[in-house]
Amino acid sequence: MTEKYTLKCPDCSEEIPDRYTNVCPTGCTGLIRAYYWKKQLDIQPLPGIFRFSDWLPVEGHLPSDAGPITYKSEALAQELGLSNLYIGFSGYWPERGAAIESCSFKELEALPTTVRMKEKGHGILQISSAGNTGRAFCQVSALTGAPVVVVVPESSKERLWTTTPAENVCLITVEGDYTDSIEFGNAICSIPGIVAEGGARNVARRDGMGTVMLDGAVTAGRLPDYYFQAVGSGTGGIAAWEASMRLVGDGRFGTILPHLYLTQNEPFVPMMKAWQEGRREILPETDMADARRAISQVYADVLTNRHPPYSVKGGVYDALSATGGTMDGITNVQAKEAEKIFIDAEEIDPDPAASVCVASLIKAVETGTVGKDDYILLNIAGGGYKRVAEDKNRFPVEPMFSVKGGSPVEEIRSEIDTWVNGHA
Repeated sequence: MTEKYTLKCPDCSEEIPDRYTNVCPTGCTGLIRAYYWKKQLDIQPLPGIFRFSDWLPVEGHLPSDAGPITYKSEALAQELGLSNLYIGFSGYWPERGAAIESCSFKELEALPTTVRMKEKGHGILQISSAGNTGRAFCQVSALTGAPVVVVVPESSKERLWTTTPAENVCLITVEGDYTDSIEFGNAICSIPGIVAEGGARNVARRDGMGTVMLDGAVTAGRLPDYYFQAVGSGTGGIAAWEASMRLVGDGRFGTILPHLYLTQNEPFVPMMKAWQEGRREILPETDMADARRAISQVYADVLTNRHPPYSVKGGVYDALSATGGTMDGITNVQAKEAEKIFIDAEEIDPDPAASVCVASLIKAVETGTVGKDDYILLNIAGGGYKRVAEDKNRFPVEPMFSVKGGSPVEEIRSEIDTWVNGHA
């Protein structure tokens, strides 16, 4: 069977067969990208996100209705004086057809990643998360039975729940922040049988997130002029850029890439500082001085990645450069005020990160950055927590192990090895 896509390195242009490949085999550092042979998008008669399977790096699908939905806003649009505001909602809101029960667009990453591992790889996926990504992979594990190892900060363990019991999750909590979880998760992958899911380097994750842009363009009949999203790693912004390029290549949705308007939550804004000073490199001593303190002060702590794919070829810097994009910062006060406005207007609760995104749109309207007739796609990357609590049981995922940040993996290696052997 002919593959429907190939992988290509942006540094050396080498074409790479997919063996759950997340890095260029020649050692290049750029983000490898999937190139699909099918240049025009056809919506497939499949559930949820898999209706966009033409441009997902998988052959099969899962029986899940979770996928992005887009609707043209009336109430919030009227509040802000916008005539073409489209909201991409990735959460739980059955009245709108939104069926992501983890309430996060991270489920759009987890679904194709799980299928890709089954088709192209071998092993048990390891995921490091500030909460939302881990919950999404736990939810998909509950759906499919696929085992996963999830590492999160101790402070995020309450966010790990599923709407179906997840019996094949090894949850590890780390006393520290998101970066401490990433570092311990990387160490876990030294255990045979455990495979790092790849983060921003995983084409299934990026193309899964890119379906928000696909659904927005299909719904509006064109690419937006502006795309708004709050970011921690910025991977969602990269995904929107890549999806936009495919839509331009399709020929039916316009020829101009949307301006990316990406936002971080102050006071932790390393990408904003680097971008606004015209730098490709993030300078830790300048852009992340006293990072732990800054991270502890944000409203949306999922937006606090200390090692974002900003500088690499094909990363956030390139995405912003290619789209004439903007990187901005939003305070906690602005985010909370925007959250109230959104709930009053749209009658659904957004994730804190989505509230940061709403605040950035309000700011852009107030400063005249966007015009009243511009086509805008607002990525509400999570929400519906109160709504899902009404309809679904929520089963907490209990930690199997708890460690201190910086601990050697040897402390629990034998126990994890036993768990892996029992689930391989």
